[in-house]
Amino acid sequence: GNESMELGRLGIWYFLDALPARAAADAAKRMEDLGYGTLWIPETLGRHPFAHAAWLLANTSRLNLATGIANIYHREPGISVQGQNTLAEQSGGRFLLGLGVSHKPLVEGVRKLEYGPPVATMRRYLDAMAESMYTARKPETPPPTVIAALGPKMLELAAEKCAGAHPYFTSPEHTRMARERLGPDKWLCVEQKVLLETDPEVARRVARQVAAMYIGLPNYRNNWLRMGLTEGDLEDGGSDAFVDATFAWGDLDAIRARIAAHFDAGASHVCIQPVNPNGAFGDLHWPVLEALAPAA
Repeated sequence: GNESMELGRLGIWYFLDALPARAAADAAKRMEDLGYGTLWIPETLGRHPFAHAAWLLANTSRLNLATGIANIYHREPGISVQGQNTLAEQSGGRFLLGLGVSHKPLVEGVRKLEYGPPVATMRRYLDAMAESMYTARKPETPPPTVIAALGPKMLELAAEKCAGAHPYFTSPEHTRMARERLGPDKWLCVEQKVLLETDPEVARRVARQVAAMYIGLPNYRNNWLRMGLTEGDLEDGGSDAFVDATFAWGDLDAIRARIAAHFDAGASHVCIQPVNPNGAFGDLHWPVLEALAPAA
């Protein structure tokens, strides 16, 4: 079960790739001191998520490290089991493996691998992980796994095979649907982009810059359409309705209200992604993290 690990209600989701390793470790320590329970790091074309997680875990004492997500096409199932157990054991149970099918443009276009049907491919992968051997010293409790899940079928697979699900770039309405599919007891770890900027024009412009790298990806587009947005909402960098549905922007009360809406809809953990109002990708926006800090 999930009782082995306390994710905390609030976590942080962030690309630390622009920070030198030492600065990334310092940032993780600062997040820990602010009382955030879990730091989620991605895998695209930058740092190796298991190697970087090892470094961040070694430089913290309470913070959990989660992959949001590790790409299943980048390693065999047995290798993921090895990485997961190694990190969980080294850190005293502070590692959460988040897995995902990623996106066809990355898997086929960049990595030159064959992209399979998402749900069937993930099911096979999880089954193979369950059958994989691990002969080193094991963590005290079996380490949990969550999967990136947006659609109903992937959410149902998460409920059947995993500790829970990690939806990315969604809305509280999606969270409500996800909780229904997962059932009452599974982790629902929702990512939410937050932007402490009250000027609607500035906030939406910065939000569109962030959305640009995602808006063409079919897995996200299909999900936004399921959420009730239209094809028109996804043109020209995204409509105001798209931005307002998927970003929490405004003052602290507005951001807190959006986080609360996810919890009310059934989220068990919300990992906030701080978007800097100055638009700089590598510039962690500490003011919003400090204001929302659980330890504050």
